[in-house]
Amino acid sequence: MNQSVERLNAVQAKIAAAEKDRDGTGDPVTLVAVSKTWSADEIRPVIEAGARVFGENKVQEARDKWPGLKQEFADLELRLLGPLQTNKVRDAVALFDVIETVDREKLAAELSREIRKQGRAPRLYVQVNTGREPQKAGIDPDETVAFVTRCQDVHGLEIEGLMCIPPAGEDPAPHFDLLAKLADETGLKRRSMGMSGDYETAIRHGASSVRVGSAIFGSRTYA
Repeated sequence: MNQSVERLNAVQAKIAAAEKDRDGTGDPVTLVAVSKTWSADEIRPVIEAGARVFGENKVQEARDKWPGLKQEFADLELRLLGPLQTNKVRDAVALFDVIETVDREKLAAELSREIRKQGRAPRLYVQVNTGREPQKAGIDPDETVAFVTRCQDVHGLEIEGLMCIPPAGEDPAPHFDLLAKLADETGLKRRSMGMSGDYETAIRHGASSVRVGSAIFGSRTYA
């Protein structure tokens, strides 16, 4: 068996166990297999093993490899997980099924224009900078509720949920709890939180989707 497929099976088993540990009856957690830097040939075995939701960080990289895969496997869902520049919005709206990194007024306005122009509306998440890290994308937690409201009322965007990336080296649980609180305040049910090192914790704190890359595909080698 392909090593990535073996790791996928292990991750799926851990997700199922973490779901059982949650108090209450939440919806099943969506596994987003983060395939950035991996080629179509390296991704294909994971698709054939049953994974259907994938995440990429860069519009250009996704445009180079995913149209062919989506033509080959019609039921795939592709999510943008990296920061989105306004000059890439046209391509992003055309390619991605979900954009998880809406985080500023200018981007919301551009997405609104392009969605109307193309007649195609990816599902949208607002990214929250729960750690208030200056080098990281995302809206400030204190501004999240008002920003989501503006996205909906001013720009006419349908926001599905919130997303966060906790600061490296910190306990992620308080950040997951903060995102869950903000999601409740905005009336949004979907919470994208948790990565390879903390997805089990994220599930126990209310994640509806987790973004897992290296735990499936292995360590990345960057050029």
